[in-house]
Amino acid sequence: MGISLNNRGKNLLTPLGSLLNLSWPWRITIGYLSIMLLLPMSALLWTSATKDPGEFWRIATSPVAMSAYDVTFVTAFVTALINGVFGTLIAWVLVRYDFPFKRIIDAAIDLPFALPTAVAGLTIATVYSPTGWIGSLLAPFGIQIAFSRLGVGIAMLFISLPFVVRTVQPVLRELEPEVEEAAWSLGASNSQTFWRITIPQLISPILIGIALGFSRAVGEYGSIVIVASNIPFKDLIAPVLIFQRLEQYDYYGATVIGVVLLGVSLVILFAINLVQAWGRRYA
Repeated sequence: MGISLNNRGKNLLTPLGSLLNLSWPWRITIGYLSIMLLLPMSALLWTSATKDPGEFWRIATSPVAMSAYDVTFVTAFVTALINGVFGTLIAWVLVRYDFPFKRIIDAAIDLPFALPTAVAGLTIATVYSPTGWIGSLLAPFGIQIAFSRLGVGIAMLFISLPFVVRTVQPVLRELEPEVEEAAWSLGASNSQTFWRITIPQLISPILIGIALGFSRAVGEYGSIVIVASNIPFKDLIAPVLIFQRLEQYDYYGATVIGVVLLGVSLVILFAINLVQAWGRRYA
């Protein structure tokens, strides 16, 4: 009898037994994630598999789609790198310096999180249009920002900046000043201390902030659809292309583009996890 009870206990350790014996918080978590994440993604993948792979490949690699991928991913990557530099600089200033209206500026960093994306796009289009405050100054030199790929980049910079700042800022606060003071006491200059002591500890959060900002820029729609002209082979991004396909009742074509974006997003999340794991090992 003891042996049978032990075997029965071991059976409960199987995946099915573990699932049936989960506590209620775990069951609620799994159920919620299944409804909100797994089922929608499964439906998207299932819809994309209703036709042969050749049709899927033809739509995913069509000239318009490839141009949209180029505008979306390349622009998002460049803006993520720019925000990686200036976001780190902003976080450094907010942590290491005291100045008037510091709290107001610190709170304003989160404005892209709270501001509706359509309002952000309208604001950027107004400021950078040929008749706007900044656009009118650049128009005589033949530089057009709004309704161009440059406007798409400005919108991506705006909505992805907080990710870098808020990722680097807590790490900067937790850095021990004694380490830098020890480097100075040993004769290191400010630049040597910055590049050899401070920056190595910030590499991981900077890379994570860049990856998060990139993924956010790739999925942006509301602000870019207003600030861009949305013309294929010019400044059309993939999310807007999906909406255009839906307007044409081309649901399968929109699904194919969505699956491509989903795949890229999963790769980005996997890269973020690798960066985090590397940061933990480095620490």
